[in-house]
Amino acid sequence: MADALSLIPASVLRNLADKLYEKRKNAALEIEGIVKQLALAGEHEKVSAVINLLTTEFAYSPQANQRKGGLIGLAAATVGLAAEAAQHLEQIVPPVLNSFADQDSRVRYYACEALYNIAKVVRGDFIIFFNKIFDALCKLSADSDPNVQSAAHLLDRLIKDIVTESDQFSIEEFIPLLRERMNVLNPYVRQFLVGWITVLDSVPDIDMLGFLPDFLDGLFNMLSDSSHEIRQQADSALSEFLQEIKNSPNVDYGRMAEILVQRAGSSDEFTRLTAITWINEFVKLGGEQLVPYYADILGAILPCISDKEEKIRVVARETNEELRAIRADPADGFDIDAILSIARRELTSEWEATRIEALHWISALLGRQRSEVISYLNHTFDSLLNALSDSSNEVVLLALEVHACIAEDSKNFCRLVDLLVRNFQNDRVLLERRGALIVRRLCVLLDAERVYRQFSLKLEHEEDLDFASVMVQALNLILLTSSELAELRGLVKLSLVQSSGQDLFVSLYSSWCHSPMATISLCLLAQAYNHASSVIQSLREEDINAKFLVQLDKLIRLLETPIFAYLRLQLLEPGKYTWLLKTLYGLLMMLPQQSAAFKILRTRLKTVPSYSCIEQLKGTSSENPYSQILQFSEDNRNQYAANVANVYNAIDFPSKLQQFEKMQHKHRMHSKSKLQSRNSTPSIASQEINISEESRPPSPLPEIMQPPKSWNNPRQLKP
Repeated sequence: MADALSLIPASVLRNLADKLYEKRKNAALEIEGIVKQLALAGEHEKVSAVINLLTTEFAYSPQANQRKGGLIGLAAATVGLAAEAAQHLEQIVPPVLNSFADQDSRVRYYACEALYNIAKVVRGDFIIFFNKIFDALCKLSADSDPNVQSAAHLLDRLIKDIVTESDQFSIEEFIPLLRERMNVLNPYVRQFLVGWITVLDSVPDIDMLGFLPDFLDGLFNMLSDSSHEIRQQADSALSEFLQEIKNSPNVDYGRMAEILVQRAGSSDEFTRLTAITWINEFVKLGGEQLVPYYADILGAILPCISDKEEKIRVVARETNEELRAIRADPADGFDIDAILSIARRELTSEWEATRIEALHWISALLGRQRSEVISYLNHTFDSLLNALSDSSNEVVLLALEVHACIAEDSKNFCRLVDLLVRNFQNDRVLLERRGALIVRRLCVLLDAERVYRQFSLKLEHEEDLDFASVMVQALNLILLTSSELAELRGLVKLSLVQSSGQDLFVSLYSSWCHSPMATISLCLLAQAYNHASSVIQSLREEDINAKFLVQLDKLIRLLETPIFAYLRLQLLEPGKYTWLLKTLYGLLMMLPQQSAAFKILRTRLKTVPSYSCIEQLKGTSSENPYSQILQFSEDNRNQYAANVANVYNAIDFPSKLQQFEKMQHKHRMHSKSKLQSRNSTPSIASQEINISEESRPPSPLPEIMQPPKSWNNPRQLKP
């Protein structure tokens, strides 16, 4: 210290701490000359003593003016040292960097000025302090004083020039610091960081692309900044990197893919668009590197397919198609279970387009890796079944295609039918709203006869008799009305003339027995009119309830459709189809006379030609058509009976009738049991007022069973 004091005049030291800048500047020039002379003389120990004096007595002084003088003095000493300054930088730079955090903004300003002058002198030798200088500048870029910010920007530009021309800069040491700073939200700091990333990327000898995964997330984070300028700078930097990726043979797609997947779910629209655009390019360029990340990428793409922004939807759809077109193998790291897990998750998406694409993925995987997909079926089946309840018809149809693909083998086919039956049983709304669509589509995809046989086999032993009846009625209505089942109806019509038709009739009959009207319909379709009449005759009073009449009403209306045109034409030959007439009259007798169905069937039967019409081609008899079930010659009856005897013998109709009666007996007992159960637990209201069941007024009849209104007024009745 004494040596330094002897080297620098007291007046110079006094002026160096003066409050006036000019005096401090003149004192600094004096110090510059002293240090220069010492350096030329090789007196480096004395130079160190001078620098130490400037540091301890001035730069670290509690007085602001002394700190200012210390900073300008250190800069002057560096200028005086010139080429010899490098060996003294360890003494000179730290106190200047320390002043960047000074509470006095003027001190911070002069610190920037001092370091600027020091950097101009030492240039490349300055690199060893780069990380510390970068950290200090990062903080100063957001300084509250605009003058300090301005000085920091000047220093920053100089440091950038030094770095770009230096061959000593270590990107490996710098990246951890950059990564740490990338999460700062201050807009000035963000501009500072993007500026450095852009500059370093422009240096040919610095491989910023190789370290892109370390700061990529930070750049994407800036895309949602409130400042348009920052968003634009970040987007420009990302676009430049993406172009480099396209032209580079060696890119770490994996680490960046993880970042992009996260950013594709951003709440910011521009961030999502940029992320999905990058993913699109990665899928095209990444190849085998991306195989382990396919599931994550798919998880990002599928939600974007339903994005509210059209540009995002377009890119997401294109990416989805590109990804699905790649044929990867589990041996290459392709995780089928992970892909299926993503597809299952997106099946519950609120967006229809996403659910549809999720089903397309399951279908595509089944087509390529069927055995592997089937092995994960237990995790997927429930989601696919739930998809059948979707509000979108397209989703339901696609889900059915996937189910059909799974059900190609017998085991999974039986499982599908079993689960469908259980689903219909647990969700009657599904059966009512989607049942017809599901059954019809499965019949197209899996062969109608196979589907109906399996449904029948499952329902034949169904313990829930009420559900079995409802389900059979639904299947019967689909069979009678669906265009997709025309071929199956044709086969049923041949039940009395072909063995294949007979076998199908017997198979369906076992479960159709759950519903009298379904059984009668099946017999009419199979032209087993004799048996249909027997079934009608076997019905008891309790069988003919409101539900039965509703089903009968539907059947009567169906008889007037083109499907039963053959039956109506057979009425032109009443002598040949006596049992058909008897069956139809049997149905007529069960209908309330005031119902629409009664009038429809009665009108139809009025058109049946009488015997005299056939023989003499005369007009319809004026007699009441119900007074004569047309008479035919015994020879004609015997001849017709002989023609069909062999056919009827192929099906054991007496045993079938017994089977029907047995099933109906079970239904009657079940109904009685339910009624007794309800009666044994009367409502609280009934117990309080103590009204017996017998004293209650009868419940109103369904409309189809209501008596004519004229019955309520005896005077309106005709004698």
